[in-house]
Amino acid sequence: MKTQSVKNVVLVHGAFADGSGYKGVYEYLTNLGYNVTAVQNPLTSLEDDVKATKLALDLQDGPTILAGHSWGGVVITEAGTHPNVAGLVYIAAFQPDNGETALQWFQTAQPAPENGVLPPDGNGIVYYDKAKYHAGFCGDVSEAEARFMYASQGAFNGACFVTPVTDAAWKHKPSYAVIATEDKTIIPDIQHAMYKRSNTQVIEVQGSHAVFIAQPEKVGAFIDQAAKELSAN
Repeated sequence: MKTQSVKNVVLVHGAFADGSGYKGVYEYLTNLGYNVTAVQNPLTSLEDDVKATKLALDLQDGPTILAGHSWGGVVITEAGTHPNVAGLVYIAAFQPDNGETALQWFQTAQPAPENGVLPPDGNGIVYYDKAKYHAGFCGDVSEAEARFMYASQGAFNGACFVTPVTDAAWKHKPSYAVIATEDKTIIPDIQHAMYKRSNTQVIEVQGSHAVFIAQPEKVGAFIDQAAKELSAN
């Protein structure tokens, strides 16, 4: 019996960004006939972000690719056990195992000089240093776009970084990943280590941490490839 075709994609953003960053990927995939949803994470806790993602997954009418960028990788790792999820796509994203946190992986390598993740402020919110945002987060977009991205970033609760995963979906579902070779936020060595451990199918794209914004066609094409592979199995 042939697997039902995968025609739905749910996109999950990370910290220091919002769902509008997926516009290019959305347009690429909708032009191919996919039904695409971009989640707006509250960024208040892992539990809240997983809830928002599962609400989107509940609305899908069949098998779905669940893709996440950066912190969104933790979210899809926890939310990806949802029955509608056929496969996971990590986009320069964290991929923790059970009991692991994003911060643990972030600390496995020396940060790049361009990295601008600041300590939590008095409200427990983590922001990205404005002076480093362009070079550290999205070096391959225009200065004007980087300014907008900085201005529209969500308020990311630092507690998210230290909340462990409880049931890693990549242990149950096929997983794919885009490694951004010029990433100054989650450096490529960290990405390689996570994805090698999980036997994730990877491609490398020469791009910044915000590779999904700067090169939406390459990211979209990889999601399309994953959906076709899963549909064929």
